[in-house]
Amino acid sequence: MFKYIKNDIPASIVVFFVALPLCLGIALASGAPLFSGVIAGIIGGIVVGALSGSKIGVSGPAAGLAAIVFLAIQDFTETYGGFQEGFKVFLVTVVIAGVIQLLFGALRFGIIGYFFPSSVIRGMLTGIGIIIILKQIPHFFGYDSDPEGDFSFQQVDGGNTFSGIMDAIGNISIGATLIGLISLAILLLWSNVLSKKGKFFQLVQGPLVAVVVGIIYYILTASNDKFGISPEHLVSVPVPDDFESFRGQFSFPNFAAINNPAVWITAFTIALVASLETLLCVEATDKLDPHKNVTPTNRELFAQGTGNILSGLVGGLPITQVIVRSSANIQSGGRTKISAIIHGFFLLISVILIPTLLNKIPLSVLAAVLFIVGWKLANPTLFKKMYDMGWKQFLPFIVTVVGIVFTDLLVGIGLGLAVGIFIILIKSFQNSHFLHKEGEDVNDGKIKMTLAEEVTFFNKASILKELDNLPENSYLELDVRKTRYLDNDIIEILDDFAFKAKERNIDIKIISDRGIVENPESFIEFFKLEKKS
Repeated sequence: MFKYIKNDIPASIVVFFVALPLCLGIALASGAPLFSGVIAGIIGGIVVGALSGSKIGVSGPAAGLAAIVFLAIQDFTETYGGFQEGFKVFLVTVVIAGVIQLLFGALRFGIIGYFFPSSVIRGMLTGIGIIIILKQIPHFFGYDSDPEGDFSFQQVDGGNTFSGIMDAIGNISIGATLIGLISLAILLLWSNVLSKKGKFFQLVQGPLVAVVVGIIYYILTASNDKFGISPEHLVSVPVPDDFESFRGQFSFPNFAAINNPAVWITAFTIALVASLETLLCVEATDKLDPHKNVTPTNRELFAQGTGNILSGLVGGLPITQVIVRSSANIQSGGRTKISAIIHGFFLLISVILIPTLLNKIPLSVLAAVLFIVGWKLANPTLFKKMYDMGWKQFLPFIVTVVGIVFTDLLVGIGLGLAVGIFIILIKSFQNSHFLHKEGEDVNDGKIKMTLAEEVTFFNKASILKELDNLPENSYLELDVRKTRYLDNDIIEILDDFAFKAKERNIDIKIISDRGIVENPESFIEFFKLEKKS
């Protein structure tokens, strides 16, 4: 596991800088204490990272659950008479959700992730890449009204992704933008030039250098009104005054509320959405992995369930595997789960020992880091590649991308999946049979119809149309040797056709595994015998 430690440590540093603002931002978007996001990030890194079978997946608080968490905390706050009590009841739902995920793993529900087409998974990665870039533009220019980790099209401040960008352009902070541009230049220079010059530049990652330069810039320009960076454009980690105040940042669930049906409904919702988001992320991460490792999905559900139980017990948000962190890990050269675990320890140590230093990191620097992550996920060449693969691949891909950008992650994936299923149905409709006509220009032509391996009620219309179009006094040869499943609806159509064929003087020959039958009296009886044989 420590074989690739020289790859994993630099990658863990990059993931740490990506994860820190997301932990805080998702907590803010969820209406939860900021420290609850950090707790989820720590447990997602250390505990889930250790238990997971994924070598390069990274877990933490989930942006996709922010809306669910926000509404749940609000409801429990109203029901139990205050935010603190409401949040403690919410933590009960996180613990129960973790137990449900353990049950999902035991029931081997991990296979669900494999039922999503690769075109939808690629669309998911590309859509997330575009969202990362769009959502970081305001932070890059020093306009931070929308928290990090809010990836929905509709923003918490009432606007949307594009109105946020327009507002940012009209409220540019010179200092934040300047250090953002400097950081972006450092990252591009580091990855495209310096990383090829020697081992030092491979060991020390560009994002670390950019963050250090950003902190130095903030300190040097702190008193400059024009080029300085105001506190709202910096990372904002809670800073405890002493050990007691640090301990006070942890919350504990109120299990007295466990009899409340709303607690169980919320818990099941969190478990279902978190499991689905995790399984989709696992599938996407495995596709990104240059070494093509395969993650055991049922074990991943066990790991996520354990992480959520612990997170809920100490005051953390729900956890899933997160594609933003996982892709940052892959792009930075992470090879084993050690990178995810170390990033969790970095979060833990830094919020205890150096929270004040962390709060000197400009958000525009971290936006520059995420620009690179987003660009690599949404590389324009992928659009051409998917287009060249044909419309059956491109349409679900582009619908998923547009759906994610203009709604949210799960809705976008659902739209892409719906389009993918619709395309399958169309192809099933078209490929239910193969029809070959001999001597089409004469009335006594021989017609051969070969049924597909599986023929369902979706194929009724196409087969019925072909049968009705057969000319009188013709000869139909029906080949069912390849057919392994024939829906009863189709058998009834064929049985009705046998009656009509006599009136139209159409002779029928069935070729099956049992042999050849001329002009059967009843297709229903014939296929009963065929099934028995």
